[in-house]
Amino acid sequence: MDLFEHADSSDPNRRPLADAVRPSDLEGYFGQKHVIGETTFLKRAIESDRLGSMIFWGPPGSGKTTLARVIAQTTERWFEPFSAVLGGVKEIRAIVQAAKERRRLHGRQTVLFIDEIHRFNKAQQDALLPHIEDGTLILIGATTENPSFEVNSAILSRARVVVLKALESPDVEALLRRAYEHPVRTARWPDARVEDEAITAIADAADGDARRALNALETALNYGGSVGRDTVVEVMGRKVLNYDKAGDGHYYVISAFIKSMRATDPDAAAYWLERLIQAGEDPLFVLRRMVIFASEDIGHADPQALHLAMAATDAFRLIGMPEGMYPLMQLATYLATAPKSDTVKRTIQTARQAVEQHGNLPVPKHIRNAHTKLMKSLGDGAGYRYPHTAPGHFNGQRGMPEGLEGLTLFQPCDQGMEIQFKQRLEALRGARSDE
Repeated sequence: MDLFEHADSSDPNRRPLADAVRPSDLEGYFGQKHVIGETTFLKRAIESDRLGSMIFWGPPGSGKTTLARVIAQTTERWFEPFSAVLGGVKEIRAIVQAAKERRRLHGRQTVLFIDEIHRFNKAQQDALLPHIEDGTLILIGATTENPSFEVNSAILSRARVVVLKALESPDVEALLRRAYEHPVRTARWPDARVEDEAITAIADAADGDARRALNALETALNYGGSVGRDTVVEVMGRKVLNYDKAGDGHYYVISAFIKSMRATDPDAAAYWLERLIQAGEDPLFVLRRMVIFASEDIGHADPQALHLAMAATDAFRLIGMPEGMYPLMQLATYLATAPKSDTVKRTIQTARQAVEQHGNLPVPKHIRNAHTKLMKSLGDGAGYRYPHTAPGHFNGQRGMPEGLEGLTLFQPCDQGMEIQFKQRLEALRGARSDE
């Protein structure tokens, strides 16, 4: 950090409002009561000064960075912020060396906060392990992606995943009012007047994103004069949509989107998808729902649907928004137009019922793997006929355990490619019954 950067970071009038009004203790931290409430493990860990490494998983603006700073300040540890986008192993080594010196000379442990930790590759994440193990660092990683998929299992085994939720509108409104009364605001905009309905409108339009709300407030304050609801609409760049990611509106719109695709209505699916994205929904959340839909509601009727869903997800991860809207819309309209089948879902249900009702039935001897002489002597594997040497590559043998020979779990419907599945199975089952 040079002299000018230091002056810029230490002067509240130069810093963004969202950073200048950031709380320094838990009393000023709004929302996430399920994480920092009186009986939560994190609150007890902070109070007893027994911190472990953690991964904060939550949407943008949910308070991941602020909570990490508050934890470090409350427990009097050194806070070292780091962006996985801007740095790598070389920078981590320098941080580790400084942390070791700090601990040796001052007995002060370091909290290493890595924003967007999912951007680190496996080698970069592995470089942290020995320093977490020996207590040089307490790692707090922040991610908007599911840690189970994006963070190494070795890191996850040493860190507790803390799930943060999008803030509720009352919490966003409370932090906006606190920011409005903050000394930084009164010093920088002494003559500004923000109407109550404007603060409420910002909170409603922010979709649970505290940073977005505070940035909107700062922009509105820069307009000068009295700030009303009309100013908020102009600042936010769009109409204030009735969509609360933490409330019923979220589930209503998602339900409308899914049911429109299920009803083979691509026009309605396109409309609800646009509503979701304009309201600030995470596109990856929408893509995950469409991947599920491709298998649950289409399945074998059009196996290409699942391939396209995965391709669209990969394409979106590569290009992001706004161009990522193209694969999103392509996938939504394809799924809505494709033939529908719930065969996969029904097969799961009937297979689960069979296992629950009949328990641990023995594997028939003719399809066991007789990998020892003793097993062969007991008749395991005897009578099995290799299907690829039989006409049509069909040996006619059954694989169900005794007592379930006539049970049919997989029953294709008369939609799309499942018609071919159905016809083939009917012919093969008929050939088996003629034997």
